[in-house]
Amino acid sequence: MNWRRLNGDKIELPIKEAVEKTIIKEIEAGYKLKVCIGTDSQVRGGVVEFASVIVFLREKKGGFMFIHSYKKEQTMSLRERMILEVAKSVEVAYGLCDLLDKYNVALEVHADINTDPHFQSNIALKEAMGYILGMGFEFKAKPDAFASSSCADKVV
Repeated sequence: MNWRRLNGDKIELPIKEAVEKTIIKEIEAGYKLKVCIGTDSQVRGGVVEFASVIVFLREKKGGFMFIHSYKKEQTMSLRERMILEVAKSVEVAYGLCDLLDKYNVALEVHADINTDPHFQSNIALKEAMGYILGMGFEFKAKPDAFASSSCADKVV
């Protein structure tokens, strides 16, 4: 997987190694960190474009993110797309959770799914919540899921 920073700089290291170096640097600088992971997608023609983000929040001092973008040429229902977004976020979180535990960094998995039943994305809320919570991660949905609904949304 190819990850990059918001400014477009490519992350050359394997993502787990890059995250560990980042955590060490931030902790040494005196920051208390939280990591939020989210994925968003957009349909353009017959292609679904996805963006997953790892957002590093410095307590009361802003934050920054790592980004992974990819495309899938497949027609899928809204529910399938929402669950695929969640699956991608869970995959990233699962790959980093032991590292985050090692450095005592809080982790949240954000789903770009609306809790209001009047919105279409709500059809996947129960499955997404069950998937994320079942994996042992803290779950956030809209309007609190900024990693997916704001950060990933801006780069997809």
